[in-house]
Amino acid sequence: METRRTSTHLGTFEVVLEDGRPVETRNLPDDPDGAAASAGLHEVIDHELRITRPHIREGWLRHGPTGSTPRRGGEAFVEVSWEEAYDAIAAELTRVREQHGDAAVFGGSYGWSSAGRFHHAQSQIHRFLAVDGGYTASRHSYSVGAQEVVLPHVIGGSGMAMFDGNPQWSAIAEHAELVIAFGGSPLKNTLVNQGGLKHHRARDAQRACAEAGVRFVCISPVEDDLDESLRAEWIPIRPGTDTALMLGMAHRLMTSGREDADFLARCCVGYENFRDYVLGELDGVEKTPGWAEEICGVPSGVITGLADDASAVRSVVSVTWSMQRAQHGEQVYWAAVTLAAMTGSMGRPGGGFAAGLSATHGIGLHRGSMGAASFPQVRNRVDSFIPVARISDMLLSPGGTLEFNGQRLTYPDVRLVYWAGGNPFHHHQDLNKLLRAWNVPETVVVHDSWWTPVARHADIVIPVATTLERDDIIAGGRDTMLLPLHRVVDPPDGLPTDFEAFSQVAERRGRRQDFDEGLTERQWIERLYDETTRRVARRGVELPPFEEFWESEGVQVPLSVPPEADAIADLRADPARHPLSTPSGRIEIYSETVASFGYEECPGYASWQEPQEWIGRADLDDSMLHLLSHQPKGKIHSQLDFAAASMRHKADGREIIRLHPQTAAGLGIADGDTVRISNVRGSCLAVARLVDGLHRRVALMATGGWWDPERPGEPGSTCLQGNPNVLTSDIGTSRLAQGSSAQTCMVSVRREADPAPTRAHLPPATIRRDEFDQGP
Repeated sequence: METRRTSTHLGTFEVVLEDGRPVETRNLPDDPDGAAASAGLHEVIDHELRITRPHIREGWLRHGPTGSTPRRGGEAFVEVSWEEAYDAIAAELTRVREQHGDAAVFGGSYGWSSAGRFHHAQSQIHRFLAVDGGYTASRHSYSVGAQEVVLPHVIGGSGMAMFDGNPQWSAIAEHAELVIAFGGSPLKNTLVNQGGLKHHRARDAQRACAEAGVRFVCISPVEDDLDESLRAEWIPIRPGTDTALMLGMAHRLMTSGREDADFLARCCVGYENFRDYVLGELDGVEKTPGWAEEICGVPSGVITGLADDASAVRSVVSVTWSMQRAQHGEQVYWAAVTLAAMTGSMGRPGGGFAAGLSATHGIGLHRGSMGAASFPQVRNRVDSFIPVARISDMLLSPGGTLEFNGQRLTYPDVRLVYWAGGNPFHHHQDLNKLLRAWNVPETVVVHDSWWTPVARHADIVIPVATTLERDDIIAGGRDTMLLPLHRVVDPPDGLPTDFEAFSQVAERRGRRQDFDEGLTERQWIERLYDETTRRVARRGVELPPFEEFWESEGVQVPLSVPPEADAIADLRADPARHPLSTPSGRIEIYSETVASFGYEECPGYASWQEPQEWIGRADLDDSMLHLLSHQPKGKIHSQLDFAAASMRHKADGREIIRLHPQTAAGLGIADGDTVRISNVRGSCLAVARLVDGLHRRVALMATGGWWDPERPGEPGSTCLQGNPNVLTSDIGTSRLAQGSSAQTCMVSVRREADPAPTRAHLPPATIRRDEFDQGP
């Protein structure tokens, strides 16, 4: 037996080999909080779901891209040769570009398929499509789509700058006394770090705050959204109403004279507009703590006490990413910034506004990046783009328009979708709508390693090597270790990496030199390392030669902290010398820019906007529950859903839905019952688990279960395994950001007497080419 090291987004771990095949994974001895060893990658490289040969959907192969109405997901696949598959992709790219233009190609890659700097699926597909002529792209993310748009208007920066601008856990432990955690700060999410890592330290950092005496208040419908070691006070709240609670706190600060008047006057603009709104001067409704209680369900006395405490000590107003993944999600971030500006802690060590603390491992632990090189991109000649969460609308409405952040976009007429490295049937909402949209393009090409839901809904499937079967370099976001990633095992015979597959298609398109520049994978990896060496040398950091690095267990590289990481502290010190990148150079509590867009739901300051689905809706049946869908345990998103680590968090092969015992009793549901969850968008099955630490009008499900329609290929089929995105709403957060609104979702739950078995982890039907050639 031998061991080899490898890395994923879950961390670095050892793979135990026996007779050349992986049989076990182990966390590193100095990383006891590591999760990579439990993800099960070693179990699945030889699984029956593994794809080892190219396949083409039967109907597409028989009738061509325009010869019949596609029924993706409901047809068998034909195994074909590599040459036929690559030739078909190249021919389709040629046909679509010549007949419909370059914007008719949509370049989809949204996922976490590889932690490496070179074998990064998004970088690979976007470079390939750009050199091939250009493509319609997507912008922003499902994770923080609203944040990425609203925060640049309010505090400047890129929208991602808050990842470095957050108060750090170490500073909170040293200087803060109170963390008001809207949505909590789930420790389970810190097991993941985009781009990988070597050591997990988030648990220790959080616990250091508790040991320092920092008081944590968790405002969430879910009690365990903060680790129990923090001894947090739990304030249950109706989902989607945190903005109202913050407005009630702001009212208390205003009317009691507790706001930081100096900071608001020197470092902010538009406070008067917000003040007029909160005091009811604009709409006749004062946003008192009592008004907020009627909306959010938190007693007015608790709201008043929170406001007083936040302004009396060094405090942090913290919001999770999940809170802005709801209709009007922009408002809660805007309100949190405004509230933090009022408390007196903004721009002071360990205090102020925080967004996404512990959303991934590095956020709150480290600031900046080492500046490691990645697979270089070329200019995309196509200007057409969509906000990432509007893919269904784009496919269903070619030529339609979309209002987005002050612009009016026109949806392109997409004829070909090329996807690598992700699963839209996990990330996207309203999967039945997505299926209808997915059947609109003439051709869908997918690179994947297993028969995932997106591979099952492709026309041409190119199987690719897994992380264990590739060399690469690891440089995680906000992590200080640069690591070699060595191939652990060889891929199945003939199986390419994404790079090799794109190189083959590029050659047939006459673009190979433009794509691979004549370099092998190993030469590219060396080139990226050499570029990283030159970058860090400019900061006085010397790295060893490549061969020495490649044989090492990694090297430590100090991070380069961007100036905007301390932007708010610098602003407080001297706003004239250190302006923000907002139009005024200040925090824009009122944004004239946003107000000028004329969006009724975004009036230019933080405001309460009633969502279309929520517990407080007057015409809603009392038995309806608010469904919240959170990140899963045992996997990243939907990756390796069939591995043992993921299956341990299911029951009877289905996802679990958590209900409050009193709620379940009223519905006649017992612990362990299979239930049907439904609304106007669809239905799914899950197994009930009864827990006390949950708001009584809330149902809680993890995302990541593979979509398992009872009748594959037919919109409206019940998902047998329990994917909550069958139920979630596919609407934009608002016209400002057009982000995902997954957390705005009401459902009914009832006991299912005779549930059908799941089939999500069985491969689709396949046909040999010689059988296909004999005709239907």
